Amino acid sequence: MSDEENKWSQPASPPPPLFTGKKEKDLVKQVNDEVIERVVGQSVVYYPISLEHTQFHEIYGEAVQKNFLDPIRVYAMVKYTSESTTTTPLGVDRIEKITVSFHKRRLTEDQNIFVREGDFVQYGPHLYEILTLAEPNWLYGQVESRFEITAECVRAREGLFNV
Repeated sequence: MSDEENKWSQPASPPPPLFTGKKEKDLVKQVNDEVIERVVGQSVVYYPISLEHTQFHEIYGEAVQKNFLDPIRVYAMVKYTSESTTTTPLGVDRIEKITVSFHKRRLTEDQNIFVREGDFVQYGPHLYEILTLAEPNWLYGQVESRFEITAECVRAREGLFNV
């Protein structure tokens, strides 16, 4: 056997990532969509802030009066996190929290929604304000393949936001 036949050669282009090609990502999206919408069946009404119609403070970036776009129904997984009661000199204060897990590609590609802190969601009869956002899950551990947006929400006080 000659050395030329046994010589190793480098391919012209690298192989696709193992188990994370476009087909695999699309399959994960399809399965997640079906499970969330047809099996779990939970939905929230999402109220995005209108950045064009809301007047923000020039220095602090806060808005006293927020204006919202039309509400959008979004399928998600909702988990009731906690309820705590505290007493203050002004009286008793009850704080309810939920965690809403959105499917990222379903929101951004199919519904053109980008979840932001300060937006509101309605779950059941109650309204909740989104306090913090995170993207905790990566598809196959790859940082560029994040597929979940988790929103920590607190129940809005009466009169803070009227539907």
